[in-house]
Amino acid sequence: MSQLLCAFLSLLSFAALLESAQWKLQENVLVIESQWDAEAPATSVELTCNSSEEEVYWEKDSEWKQEGKRLTAAVKEFPDAGNYSCLSQQSHRVLSSHLLLIAKINSQGRMLRWILKSFKGSSETFLKCEAKNYSGIFTCSWMTENKSPDVKFTIRSLKGPQGDVSCSSPVAVTEGALTTYTAQCQQQNFCAFAEEHQPLELLLEAIDVVEYENYTASFFIRDIIKPDPPQCQYVATNGTVTWTYPRTWSTPNSYFPLTFKVKVKKTRKHKYQVYDTEEQSLQLAAPGPAEVWVQARDCCYLSSWSEWSPLCR
Repeated sequence: MSQLLCAFLSLLSFAALLESAQWKLQENVLVIESQWDAEAPATSVELTCNSSEEEVYWEKDSEWKQEGKRLTAAVKEFPDAGNYSCLSQQSHRVLSSHLLLIAKINSQGRMLRWILKSFKGSSETFLKCEAKNYSGIFTCSWMTENKSPDVKFTIRSLKGPQGDVSCSSPVAVTEGALTTYTAQCQQQNFCAFAEEHQPLELLLEAIDVVEYENYTASFFIRDIIKPDPPQCQYVATNGTVTWTYPRTWSTPNSYFPLTFKVKVKKTRKHKYQVYDTEEQSLQLAAPGPAEVWVQARDCCYLSSWSEWSPLCR
């Protein structure tokens, strides 16, 4: 009896797994979760022609499939995904259509990302966000190889379209084999002088003609702070380096202090010297021709360092 009960529960679990293997992304767009191995079974997807006409037939990407108002599609690999259309046998016009996308998962149910390209230095970072200051405005970026020109991206708050974060449409810049997408985002009602209690949660969705991926990110604004470089000057005659806070940094500077690094390379030498300071000037021990750069970081939180400034003039 116990063995029969276990078998019955196993069947129920398997049925639940099959049921959760497909879900609606939006109207007439279904995402099919598929394990990418030979032993995994295909997922059966039941499609119904949304029309009062009875004499209809189905096509998949302009290829004839069968007649009748219902179609069962077995979806497992890329050739199984695509656009399934129901057409009238008399007029041959499209009566309804369903787009089936594939989300590749492993045996543990985790999604395998193929559209997005991870950032250099991390195999797990697909979405990177940075803020220049404490205004609540930040920029998110992600990359893809130039193999899917028709891929579409959306980035939004996990709390829904009316959530606490709004983002612009992504802008793409292609260099070589990679395309970088950026979107400007803003946390609504952000207060730079208050403590953050709830992290921001973003969802990035990538939609291809056959694939679907998503990536989530959770962070506080202070965790993604990366100031712009300071503006600096170097007077070679007396060895004085001076700089000002980035124009984009939050004010007042006394409430949002920065700490700095100064990198110096003497013209006749190939070695660099790096100095740490919280002041806005530095007196070099030996005046004379030199190449000098300055970078900044939040003094109170361990934010990212800014890029090095252009050469101090």
